[in-house]
Amino acid sequence: MKLALRELARQPGRFVTATLILTLIAILLMFLGGLLDGLIRSSTGAIRIQDADAIVFSESSQASFLRSRIEPDVRSTIEADIGPDVGGLGVVLLGARVPGNGPRDLANVAVWGYETAPTGVPEPPGPGQAWADENLRADGVEIGQELLVGPARTPLEIVGWVEDTAYTGQAGLWANVDTWREVLNTNRPDAALAQGVFQALVVRGPDPASAADVPAAVEQAVGDRVIALTVQEASDEIPGVTEQQTTFNQILGVTAVIALVVIALFFALLTVERSALYGVLKAIGAQSRTIFAGLVAQAVVVTFIASIIAGVAVIVLDLAIPPGSIPLFISAGRIVTSIVLLLVAAVVGCAFSLRRVLDIDPASALGSSQ
Repeated sequence: MKLALRELARQPGRFVTATLILTLIAILLMFLGGLLDGLIRSSTGAIRIQDADAIVFSESSQASFLRSRIEPDVRSTIEADIGPDVGGLGVVLLGARVPGNGPRDLANVAVWGYETAPTGVPEPPGPGQAWADENLRADGVEIGQELLVGPARTPLEIVGWVEDTAYTGQAGLWANVDTWREVLNTNRPDAALAQGVFQALVVRGPDPASAADVPAAVEQAVGDRVIALTVQEASDEIPGVTEQQTTFNQILGVTAVIALVVIALFFALLTVERSALYGVLKAIGAQSRTIFAGLVAQAVVVTFIASIIAGVAVIVLDLAIPPGSIPLFISAGRIVTSIVLLLVAAVVGCAFSLRRVLDIDPASALGSSQ
């Protein structure tokens, strides 16, 4: 193995081609992973930040806020059986006119009405006001501006920023329930809700130790009038989320296989070129496993160097892309996962050279080199 690492240090030019190709593959793998994470965040952020043990929808809604209706008597039953920590929640998806932008240059927003403050969102603001997701900065939104929301051009004053609160790709605007209800009823009269009616409820149980039992307890208390989901389950029910994850994971898997094939081909060719050298090493007592371990060490080092270069490149790319323009989210976990995946591919790829190493006969190899 020392000999293999010494060759890597003294003759790096031999491995430049493999390193460049693996760097490009690693960049693609990390970028696609970051794009997947960004898409999921922009679809589920408003749900993931809910500080709740259960999110309750009406039974026929299929866990859709837009189709769900929770009547006051259902809420009263939940509060009586589970506890008083229950908050109303609702959303309406609209376009918003931003001061200074063209009349058709609308910002896509999800206006939320909430009673229980989610994680990272302050308590509900005053009438006609809203907290705005930072993604709206890309649309030219500033604190103190008044956005005209929906076809009725309902005014909403921006009083501060919140992070990671997008829903189905639309930036969140967080208002009190009266303001939200006014926006909903004015701009979507077909979906208007009476006072006290919400699209969903967020429920927290009295005992954190039994939080996992809250969804079942809610359904048992109310019967078949509602469906109660955990925050993760509610996120997964958002249209397109599961499909996006499945599609991108398949693409990421194919990319990893490509990396495996590149490594396998490169080190298979390298093994053929070194047949005479390996024959000499075997003739002086080197074992096949020692030679193969050297190949694996070289593959791991080359792949790791390529991965580090790719990681730096992807981070720079993430910093260069304006926030809100592309749903890209590069995290340390994604980079580490990609590096581990590539290293596994490197080891597996080298395994295809094992048979060639085992088949090398010292006498034949030395004879062919003369």
